[in-house]
Amino acid sequence: MDNNKRREFLKSTGLMGLGLFGAGSAFGMDLNKLPTEAAKGLNRVQSFNMSGFAAPKLETVRVGIVGLGMRGPGAVDRLSKIEGVEIKALCDLLPERVEKAKEQLKGTSHQPEGYSGNVYSWKEMCDRTDLDLIYIATPWEWHTPMAVYAMEAGKHAATEVPAARTLDECWQLVETSERTKKHCMQLENCCYDFFELMTLKMAREGFFGEVVHVEGAYIHDLLWLNFDKDTGYQDMWRLRENYRNGNLYPTHGLGPVCQILNINRGDQMDYLTSLSSNDFQMKKEAEKLAKEDMFWAEFASKNYRGNMNTTVVKTKQGKSIMIQHDVTSPRPYSRLHVVSGTEGYAQKYPEQKVSKGHVWMKEEEMAELTKKYTPEIVQKVGELAKQVGGHGGMDFMMDWRLIDCLRNGLPLDQDVYDAALWSCISPLSEWSVMNRSNSIDVPDFTAGNWKTNKPVPITLR
Repeated sequence: MDNNKRREFLKSTGLMGLGLFGAGSAFGMDLNKLPTEAAKGLNRVQSFNMSGFAAPKLETVRVGIVGLGMRGPGAVDRLSKIEGVEIKALCDLLPERVEKAKEQLKGTSHQPEGYSGNVYSWKEMCDRTDLDLIYIATPWEWHTPMAVYAMEAGKHAATEVPAARTLDECWQLVETSERTKKHCMQLENCCYDFFELMTLKMAREGFFGEVVHVEGAYIHDLLWLNFDKDTGYQDMWRLRENYRNGNLYPTHGLGPVCQILNINRGDQMDYLTSLSSNDFQMKKEAEKLAKEDMFWAEFASKNYRGNMNTTVVKTKQGKSIMIQHDVTSPRPYSRLHVVSGTEGYAQKYPEQKVSKGHVWMKEEEMAELTKKYTPEIVQKVGELAKQVGGHGGMDFMMDWRLIDCLRNGLPLDQDVYDAALWSCISPLSEWSVMNRSNSIDVPDFTAGNWKTNKPVPITLR
């Protein structure tokens, strides 16, 4: 189905009128209400604490996957290779994607039923009684509605990042997960990257002393992909997301360093301030394209987020976090990942380096560190993860660990409070940017239980 036919199909189903897969509710949200929303958790009584919650064991995890465009097919492949998984259903708006995903599974034990052709076909899939987990890999606007519906239907939910785009959506996830006692995991794969896992273990075992400052980023030149109308994002949904001005994609850099600081489990974010440069590329690109193709006229009339956003967070325990976002500048890929403590320092990008002072450790010292601080999950499935793939293997380790926890009745490494907190950086940063980088309080989604919640385990028990 070409893009013109897709757009006609979206109109015929009412999808364009709803704003879904397009310039939906987040673009029209009242940012002036954010200070009130941010304070919502101050006096909230938690109905149930999902941190450390272990759901009943599942011998086999029966999975339905929705969203088979950019990220979904990779998830289909990875999950099909994990013991104890049965892929029972596949869903996408476009029927041809469902059929293509079914073809992927030929020769395996998985024989999923397909759902497609209607904007709400995923609800029919979620309503099945023989599913345990809904795996969501759709455009961002669908993440919260699908995760909430899945939990209401008695399923655990695992959603691609960001889990939510507004503060209201963040609260929806938290309150639904607590009420239904169903897991809601944000699929933050970077928490399972090899160096990030190693520095987490190093931090837990005191290598850095007291960690006082961390940095993360998502710096990735996606200008070309955002403006690729033929093979890029369906109905240009990701380009439309860039009408917002802030850190639109914070969780890749943020997730791993939050685990290092024990955020939600011993420390909590207090407030943030955010600054964006002007946009020096996106509007120019849209205007240039519009001169030769009227398809781009709509986009040439819009304003876009700045090239670089820098957001700084202060925690309740006095630590600092810096997060950056730039997906248009012609820069090498970087998630930054900096850990700075009273006794040591580590950074990733452009190289993985560790220091105990003014000079970097030598190659042989780094080899010893790697041997000493490689976590159990990497020792167990690291090589297999590299073979299966998915961003160097971290995608497979993430999926494997999710299934491992569900099958063994263990708490998840990433819970609903992480999903909400890491995602809420986007709307909070938008407000700060709009208000001359004034600070804004960060909600406490744990209702104060961050003081006693246990840190994320780094063993496989």
